[in-house]
Amino acid sequence: MNSSSANRFVLPDESVLRARETLVLDHFRDEVAQDWDATLSTFPHPHYELIALMKVHDGDSDVRAYYDDTRVAFPDQHHEIIALRHSVDAVIVEFWLLGTHLGPLGKIPPTGAGHRTRMNAYFVFDENENLVTERVYFDQLTILKQLLAGVDRRKPSGLLKLARVLKGVLSMAGGKPDPRLLDTTPPDFVK
Repeated sequence: MNSSSANRFVLPDESVLRARETLVLDHFRDEVAQDWDATLSTFPHPHYELIALMKVHDGDSDVRAYYDDTRVAFPDQHHEIIALRHSVDAVIVEFWLLGTHLGPLGKIPPTGAGHRTRMNAYFVFDENENLVTERVYFDQLTILKQLLAGVDRRKPSGLLKLARVLKGVLSMAGGKPDPRLLDTTPPDFVK
């Protein structure tokens, strides 16, 4: 059910909400199992929007690369669901994302530290009940602070690692946001 064409105050039938919830929970389970074929099968066309990074991963190969990159950095990545809510066109999931930084994260070298970061993901459905977007909100600084906490700044090797991490962070900063995330239209709140 598309909220732009439907009454934004009326939820879909319970059977639709249950089907959406099952799909989303399967998606989460398959991500933790790193079963990318199963995870990607929850979308007709995989599409992720990472709002904190203002980055879009679109299409099978791009999303698989995103999965691979994040699991190289955090091979034990998993989650703890806090709450799951339904809206007219989405399932909204609050969760903790957890993982240990054991591989490079882009140009940021591994710190060996773990992170536990609170996040929200909006699983958006179209009028045909297809999952069309996973839109994820989180605070990058929360993750970075936890990763830096694993660096021993009292040792020369720790200071060298800290310098490499900061160099990696700076090299990744300042990229242009994906224009698909900038071109938004305010809703028409007709009473």
